[in-house]
Amino acid sequence: MSHIITVPAFSDNYIWLICDDNKQKAAIVDPGDAAPVIKTLQQQDIQPVAILITHFHYDHVGGIEKLLERYPGLPVYGPGSERIPCMTHPLNGGEVLDLKEEIGASFNVMQVHGHTAGHIAYHDVQNGNLFCGDTLFACGCGRVFDGTLSDLYHSLQKIARLSSTTQIYCAHEYTLDNIGFAKWVEPENPDLLAREQADMARIDADQATVPSTLALELKTNPFLRTDKPNVIRQVEQATGKKLKNPEEVFAAMRTWKDSAYD
Repeated sequence: MSHIITVPAFSDNYIWLICDDNKQKAAIVDPGDAAPVIKTLQQQDIQPVAILITHFHYDHVGGIEKLLERYPGLPVYGPGSERIPCMTHPLNGGEVLDLKEEIGASFNVMQVHGHTAGHIAYHDVQNGNLFCGDTLFACGCGRVFDGTLSDLYHSLQKIARLSSTTQIYCAHEYTLDNIGFAKWVEPENPDLLAREQADMARIDADQATVPSTLALELKTNPFLRTDKPNVIRQVEQATGKKLKNPEEVFAAMRTWKDSAYD
């Protein structure tokens, strides 16, 4: 079983170290800042074996070059359609990235466009972990930059079809803020209200709210609940639009959050 080490960065980023059983080797996911990664690797005597990138935004790739200065020769995996610094292994989705020999894990590379046009995710099926960058957040989802709302909707639906026990490793500590908007959509959702209390307690204890589980997201994340009648009614009321299907509900909800909440 893989061990995951959380490396906080900037004000709210998470960089993930996916380690082997003995915590001797690790793949680094989305190193926006090299300094905290190098510090963690040195303190815990871990040897990095690869860098996995989900998309090109600076807070996910900014540390690559300094990591390669410290650990030359590391392979850098990332979306082939995006400009990733020092990328050696471009991926497009559909590949299997086998790092079993190095860290005891292999990854199905998922095409999850929307936040950016080439965004990918890394699904470790055996260990039940999904490293999804800024596509799905705890109780939310990413903004659309150079992707499309339609792309993001279908990417989230793809994630929603994974096992409900999947651990969701997103890249930001946005959970309480996302819960605030989710309460606009479903103010009486008991699972959401319980989640708010639990996650507030974690933050008060200086703990991360990530990872979450897909099961919890399906109960509380409005962007995965666009087929629910109460969600549809609330979004229609807020936006003044009659919405024909879950994809239209998603697009209206994401636009509502962008314009009125964020």
